[in-house]
Amino acid sequence: MKAKCLCGAIEVTAPDHKEVSVCHCSICRRWGGGPMFAVHCGPEVGFGGTAELSRYRSSEWAERGFCPTCGTHLFYRLLPSDEYILPAGLFQDEDAFKLASQIFIDEKPGFYDFANRTPVLTGEQVFAQFGSEEE
Repeated sequence: MKAKCLCGAIEVTAPDHKEVSVCHCSICRRWGGGPMFAVHCGPEVGFGGTAELSRYRSSEWAERGFCPTCGTHLFYRLLPSDEYILPAGLFQDEDAFKLASQIFIDEKPGFYDFANRTPVLTGEQVFAQFGSEEE
């Protein structure tokens, strides 16, 4: 899959994936202004283009990347596993995606709901399943 930031200075390549998970946690919502529509791409993600991406260490086990020119959110990366989670909106062929799950459902504000029927996990369930303590 190929993607780029809003200004086109950073290009992204990632393995093909069809599933999107939604994170409703307060950190993702603060970072992006709403829930993160996340594509789990694993460690095989490449970055190129004319700009050097910026990184922000958002916790002991994760960092977030963005374009320093236009501010486009490029990834959430789990440091222990080197897994990149990219926003679905980066990719041009969004019709190929299927909403597969929602996490941090207990942090979802009441002003929106999705019609899609998906498995859901609370924050506590996410930490129990994936072994992290916080977002």
